[in-house]
Amino acid sequence: MAAIISTPLNPKQNHLLAALPAEDLARLLPDLELISMRLGDVLYESGCQLSYVYFPTTAIVSMHHVMENGASAEIAGIGNEGLLGISLFMGGNNTPSLATVQTAGQGYRLKGALMMVEFNRAGPMMRLLLRYTQALMTQMSQTAVCNRHHSLEQQLCRWLLLTLDRLPSNELIMTQELIAGMIGVRREGITEAAGNLQRAGLISYRRGHITVLDRTGLEHRTCECYGVVKKEFQRLLCTAEITPARH
Repeated sequence: MAAIISTPLNPKQNHLLAALPAEDLARLLPDLELISMRLGDVLYESGCQLSYVYFPTTAIVSMHHVMENGASAEIAGIGNEGLLGISLFMGGNNTPSLATVQTAGQGYRLKGALMMVEFNRAGPMMRLLLRYTQALMTQMSQTAVCNRHHSLEQQLCRWLLLTLDRLPSNELIMTQELIAGMIGVRREGITEAAGNLQRAGLISYRRGHITVLDRTGLEHRTCECYGVVKKEFQRLLCTAEITPARH
């Protein structure tokens, strides 16, 4: 269970909140709860009703689809670029996915009912969230294509780069077993792919820690999927100006 912590608010660490006009953000501030997200915390169970939405700042959340036999794979990662809980304002009010904390850190949560009040104003928040949802759908579809058509080494490079984009450093605290679970492959495959990257001088791996030594080299080794996802998020979200609605 995520724990509420007492720290001076800095919601602009989350890019969605930072992109809101000052007036809209000020309206949310009293209701944003800064929480600690611990590695492995389950924020949503598959099929559960959504009581909160989450805006990660230094944490990263992984959305998984779980099969009947218990096998699972990541369908999207969510960090400081976004929000967990799009099903709430897309009309579903629950999600078929399991959401767990992939990288420990902090984030903000907002009660679902309050999010719906803000969304239904049909103002900047609504337009921003719809644009974010489009970018998230691009990430999900590109992940599916990547898992089907690209090598495991390319998938690992894509996953590492997308994770780095959400972190302030070049070090990931993550075991090979957890990465294998994210991508949905056997651990031995990740061990081999990570070994190739380490021998090439692109990463350094010691148990539970991966340090990226050559980001440019990783970008050259990955497939086009990383660039597609990154460009879509930049196109839709990397602006602090929300276009006013036309009347």
